[in-house]
Amino acid sequence: MLSNSSKYAINAVIYLAVHSSVTRKIGVKDVAEALHIPSPFLAKILQTLARKNVISSNKGPGGGFWLSDQEKEAPLMSVVEQIGEADKFIRCVMSLKQCSDDKPCPMHASVKPFRDAFRQELSDNSIASFAQKVINQEVFLLPIEDDYTD
Repeated sequence: MLSNSSKYAINAVIYLAVHSSVTRKIGVKDVAEALHIPSPFLAKILQTLARKNVISSNKGPGGGFWLSDQEKEAPLMSVVEQIGEADKFIRCVMSLKQCSDDKPCPMHASVKPFRDAFRQELSDNSIASFAQKVINQEVFLLPIEDDYTD
């Protein structure tokens, strides 16, 4: 359901929420290596998120990326929205233009409850709440395994 851009953004933001702070900024290369994400692709994603005030950044020596306490309190869905992919939660899974609740595609009834619940989970929970689960070792940030294409 999520593109690589969204997956990389979510993982990187949670990684930064766990490992960075205003006094401990992290560079793109370190995040990319930890999560096995192509560094140039991740750099573009993090720069976009910084421009849109989802994360913070500084350039130059001692620079890097981090999340402020306020940024950590944003819903994780804000990451997907700022990457420009919130429409993935309303678009037809079969890419049919006319699919709707009134004129559903063959997969509509099967996918809609999952998609709606997933969106609600991302909207109702902060970046900090997901980061805390990583800190508590309830969940893990594992290297991403895919072909790096969108």
